[in-house]
Amino acid sequence: MSHFFNCKLSDSDSLWSKLTLFSQKINKMETTTKSIHVNEIMKEKENENVFFKKIFATIIVMLALFSCIVANGQKFNGKYFNNLDGNGVIIDGYDPVAFFTDNKPVKGDAKFQYNYQDATYYFSSQEHLDLFKANPEKYKVQFGGWCAYAVSLGRVAPIDVNTFSIVNNRLVIQHNQRAVNGWNKDVQGNLSLADKYWPSVTAGGGKQIKTDAEKSFLNNTDESGVTLQGYDAVAYFSDNKPVKGDPKFEARYNGATYWFASQAHADMFKDHPEMFVPQYGAFCGYAMALNKLRPINPEIFDIIDGKLILQHSQDAYTQFHKDVTGNVMKANDNWPGQIKKHAGRKIRYDKPAEPATENTTAQN
Repeated sequence: MSHFFNCKLSDSDSLWSKLTLFSQKINKMETTTKSIHVNEIMKEKENENVFFKKIFATIIVMLALFSCIVANGQKFNGKYFNNLDGNGVIIDGYDPVAFFTDNKPVKGDAKFQYNYQDATYYFSSQEHLDLFKANPEKYKVQFGGWCAYAVSLGRVAPIDVNTFSIVNNRLVIQHNQRAVNGWNKDVQGNLSLADKYWPSVTAGGGKQIKTDAEKSFLNNTDESGVTLQGYDAVAYFSDNKPVKGDPKFEARYNGATYWFASQAHADMFKDHPEMFVPQYGAFCGYAMALNKLRPINPEIFDIIDGKLILQHSQDAYTQFHKDVTGNVMKANDNWPGQIKKHAGRKIRYDKPAEPATENTTAQN
């Protein structure tokens, strides 16, 4: 007992007070023991948290690396979707390693070749061939050798090796100078989009997909995304008549694919699309004045104040021209609401109305 009390007992000492002091010391020891135990538990929990945070961070890094590899290794019909010549050779036979080591296109030699991911690569030397074999993921061309900018827009296009660049240690090549200009407006953003859309573009065999940005537009297109029923938007201005386009001369703009009668017309459109696009997403102009979505007859058109406006029928054309200025104003006012209501959704035309008579106004 003397160890706890640390005092000498006397007749005057109260037994009760001594017991109280003893109890207080015991409680203090228990509290100290509990505190030490709690601190040990908290320290263990903290160590566990650090451990799991490290594991989580490692998983995130591995997933990112895996996603990058998967994004650039997509298949179509069981094979990698590559831009190849008739002999199965990629990037027109140019040496992929030389883009990194020589910073320029260098033609490869068929005697130094290697097949990787269903594509045959040519090299200018045995040294370059060995470098590629040791680390093909480092040197391979991205996006199957298709135009990187086109992939960022949801489709494929051929390449010109003179437009190459090394981005984040990855070889990307563009279609032409116009594509280079578009790509350079936001290199990292476009690379990210190309990585995002590449699996879907591959799955469709290179056919145009609807990108996130295009979902904000409203266009009167067929199931393939072609507008104006394939008629040449430029010809309405240059020839003042409807001219059927050819799918080999095409352009994509604001979520719609346009066909043209010639490459010259396609180039004119690509340089200044805002000059040639039909108004109201290529829906009927008179119907839009009535706040409705109706199809068009591509042979019934006007160029009004430099804008292409098409109509659904001859009756719609007649009614529209009873008050061109007023109907254009109404259509312009109604169009934003139609976009808000229908953009990104499957197009459903409004029901047709009876043709107008001399004493009535058509409802289109």
